[in-house]
Amino acid sequence: MKKIKENIFSYYLTFVSILIVVLFLSILITLVYQSFPSIKQFGMDFYTKDVWNPVSQEFGSLSFLVGTLITSLLAILIAIPFSIMISIFLGEYFKEGIFSNILKSMVELLAGIPSIVYGIWGLFVFVPFFRGIQMYLVQNEIMNIHPFGRGIFTASIILTVMIIPYAASIGRDVISMVPNDLKEAGYSLGGTRFEVIKKIILPYCKSGIIAGILLALGRALGETMAVTMVIGNRNVLPKTIMDPSSTLASVLANEFGEATNLLHLSSLVHLGLVLFLTTAIVNIAGKAIINRGFRSG
Repeated sequence: MKKIKENIFSYYLTFVSILIVVLFLSILITLVYQSFPSIKQFGMDFYTKDVWNPVSQEFGSLSFLVGTLITSLLAILIAIPFSIMISIFLGEYFKEGIFSNILKSMVELLAGIPSIVYGIWGLFVFVPFFRGIQMYLVQNEIMNIHPFGRGIFTASIILTVMIIPYAASIGRDVISMVPNDLKEAGYSLGGTRFEVIKKIILPYCKSGIIAGILLALGRALGETMAVTMVIGNRNVLPKTIMDPSSTLASVLANEFGEATNLLHLSSLVHLGLVLFLTTAIVNIAGKAIINRGFRSG
């Protein structure tokens, strides 16, 4: 009887594993098939041109690629120090207690807030704030920009707030699992708490911390509604981080429901394919980095 249960469970796990692969391949095949007219029409020009004009049937994704990469990378660069500090604070300094539980709950709550709520908050709080800063820069002739308030930098700040809880939660978990024997050995050798964190805890947890950062980067790359509401949705190549722009996800959100022409629709699916492959590459690279960290550790 036990052998039969083990076989059934083994078959079930195999079936689920195969199902995941089939789902992945079906999504990829669907995106490639639906975007084939755009691939056939534009070829590599789709990635190197920044003209996006449904009227003249000219489609190039360069401006959206640049907008996506700049907003995501800027957001992750801002989020890294904050997420690591929060992870250390909750994973090492305040592991238990009422204050720690409240703070942990707040971090988890921030991760669960819908993106549309972040977008509304950014629209009514950050956009006027940055518009005031931009007007000051223009009036004092520090920068020659249009003070819209919406733009790449505003979207990056919203993304930063959204992705910090993801990286911080994973970082906190891995830091709290560092063996006490290692920390006690560091203290017994005369190390201060800062030195133990710097030379023992962080090196021990680097793979887990990197995993949290890459998970946050994946969230930033695919974020749609919050970015759509504050980035300005301008289909041109940005010159500065203050300029309005668009991302791959925001263009899909804005135009997919209104696309009636076959080539326009195919080009939008092509953008989805690019976003899908970009996210997959980031995840594969992250997995390689994590595995390398485990081998070196």
